[in-house]
Amino acid sequence: MTTDLFVALLAGVLGLAVGSFLNVVVWRVPRGESVVSPPSACPACSTQIRSRDNVPVLSWVLLGRRCRDCREPISARYPLVEAGTAVAFAVVAFTVGPAWTLPAYLYGVAIAIALTLIDIETQRLPNVIVVGSYPVVAVLLAVAAWGSGDWSSLLRAAVGAVVLFAFYLLLVIVYPPGMGLGDVKLAAILGAYLASVGWGTLVVGGFAGFLLGGVFSIALLGARSAGRKTAIPFGPWMLLGAVVGMVVGERVWDAYLSTFT
Repeated sequence: MTTDLFVALLAGVLGLAVGSFLNVVVWRVPRGESVVSPPSACPACSTQIRSRDNVPVLSWVLLGRRCRDCREPISARYPLVEAGTAVAFAVVAFTVGPAWTLPAYLYGVAIAIALTLIDIETQRLPNVIVVGSYPVVAVLLAVAAWGSGDWSSLLRAAVGAVVLFAFYLLLVIVYPPGMGLGDVKLAAILGAYLASVGWGTLVVGGFAGFLLGGVFSIALLGARSAGRKTAIPFGPWMLLGAVVGMVVGERVWDAYLSTFT
């Protein structure tokens, strides 16, 4: 087994556990509840979930998708979040390998999943996750820069965070109904991640969010599933745009620049 594959498998197992925790975060944070205590319980009968019934994905299958005590159905979202987080962790780990940047990227994946689900359900990006991630992301990117010796990536991250934050803040000032302050705060995190890779990644990732969100909005209008005043969560599109930037940003930017040379 290659080192990259081994790291990916470990990351996948970690992703299952993290995904289970993200289910708690997505349920409790919007309600202002602690994610630490009390222990997880069935939302229907309030019975505390037993340890043997709290194994990611497997418990949902073995319980027949129902609570052991009250037999109320358990939403398929729980195993999907757990499995999805595991797959995302494994893919990122296999792509990056045992690099110093891996912890930062895995943390980014985790908060992206949580924020996407929360924003879709509540149209909010909670400060406890977004602003609370500022020092975490800063430390993880600093450790990555120290480990790799690439201090320029940390400088780019700092500049990128400020630039994308300022750009979104300007948009809110010019047209307040267009997006919320949660999007502005999230922009700082995405700017740091994107710019740490490169300036092309920052430009492409930042633009892709608007492009994808715009296409989705036009599609809803065309299908008459939404009106001009319908509020559409923009956070998920910002996050998806950032993924596009991280994956193909530098190649797209280089191809764009090559058209002028």
